[in-house]
Amino acid sequence: MKGLSAILLLVLSNIFMTFAWYGHLKLQETGVSRHWPLIAVILFSWGIALFEYMCQVPANRIGFLDNGGPFSLIQLKILQEVISLIVFTVIVTLCFKGETFHWNHIAAFLCLVAAVYFVFR
Repeated sequence: MKGLSAILLLVLSNIFMTFAWYGHLKLQETGVSRHWPLIAVILFSWGIALFEYMCQVPANRIGFLDNGGPFSLIQLKILQEVISLIVFTVIVTLCFKGETFHWNHIAAFLCLVAAVYFVFR
């Protein structure tokens, strides 16, 4: 159960992270933040990133072996990276027009799946 909780928190964390890192570009695209000064964009992103950390830190604490979780630090990091790229791809494909998914992206994801496989062996 701790493993599933950690993974779900990592997914939520990465949703917040993607919006913190790239959401301001969507706001700019729609005209909402087109004239915001850079410091306002940074503070806006930091506000979202706070929620990312509120999920990321507990995910790592819950999932870490030394805290009774099922994952080593390396396993947690590989999981986080794969989740991050999956979440990023889904959000960008749905929210940003002009971003398309190609065969080489699928090949890269297969390599990531292989990385997960090998890190858990």
